[in-house]
Amino acid sequence: MDSSYLHAIDPFAIKFTETFGIRWYGLAYLAGFVIGYWIIQALCRRGRLLIAADQIADFVFAVALGTIVGGRLGYCLFYSPDLFLRFRPEIPFWGVLAVNEGGMASHGGIIGIVVACYLFGRKRGIPSAHLCDLTTLGGTVGVFFGRMANFVNGELIGRPAAEGVRWSVKFPQDLFLWPSQEPSRLLQLKDLVAQLGVSAEQWGTMLSGLGRESSAARAVEGVLIKIINEVQSGNQALTAALRPLLQARYPSQIYEALLEGLLMFILLNLIWLKPRKPGVITGAFLTMYSVVRFIGEQYRMPDAQIGYEIFGLTRGQILSVFVFCFGLAVLIISSRLDRKAVGGWCRS
Repeated sequence: MDSSYLHAIDPFAIKFTETFGIRWYGLAYLAGFVIGYWIIQALCRRGRLLIAADQIADFVFAVALGTIVGGRLGYCLFYSPDLFLRFRPEIPFWGVLAVNEGGMASHGGIIGIVVACYLFGRKRGIPSAHLCDLTTLGGTVGVFFGRMANFVNGELIGRPAAEGVRWSVKFPQDLFLWPSQEPSRLLQLKDLVAQLGVSAEQWGTMLSGLGRESSAARAVEGVLIKIINEVQSGNQALTAALRPLLQARYPSQIYEALLEGLLMFILLNLIWLKPRKPGVITGAFLTMYSVVRFIGEQYRMPDAQIGYEIFGLTRGQILSVFVFCFGLAVLIISSRLDRKAVGGWCRS
């Protein structure tokens, strides 16, 4: 008996139209920034921060901007450079700006945060290393909610689960991989698409044009989107027909939420129980994050347009190796500098 959970969660928390509304993904980002603001305020009340209370709101806004801009540009640069050259006649006109279609890179977000801290600190005379430290605790909360939102969206799906994994998940979004990776499997949807009013002849014509005609690719994608929407809308007949066709996968998004979010939050708070020299917390975050990200990627499918790279590693794992080296250097240098320890929840 198939015990896998079939993912049927609507990505919209509130829907105004079929394609417009408030998404859980956006709320996840908002929750991360709000909780990050509260954490910095709580640390500030202990009187051991180098940032004034009336500067916190502006600082969080700068970090939020750096996260979004860096995350998007990082995705375009590291995972989908073609977006820089993709233009369209309708809003938002440029592929880089089409954030509504998804695509954010956590490594790019980290770079954006560092840049935001540097610019903010330079303007106000606050050490940027200390500001980076302040982003880490709220950042892990944001990562936790963000990864859970990835699960809600059915994106960044996991690798095929080993037999007997009772918590495996079947994602309807798995269908988006078929046209490029397993086009022959699309034939299995013949009876299923008939429930949407697409005849076997029409479906066959669409499939015959795959790889040769962009219009055929768009038509197939449109049908796949309709299938997913029907599943999310509670179409039981269609869901029952789709279930046996999907691959059971690891819920890698939840694994990463627990590793990159919850575990990192606990470890960083333990390290910052007492004041630390500026930059130490940032270095600890970067080194530990790269390790848990490397582990989490072992359960996650690589981006379809990239696949596995050198030594069978994913792009995220390769980037994590560089982040680990950089974070270790930051940790060592910050620990050796002659600076006063600041921050922390308890007095040293």
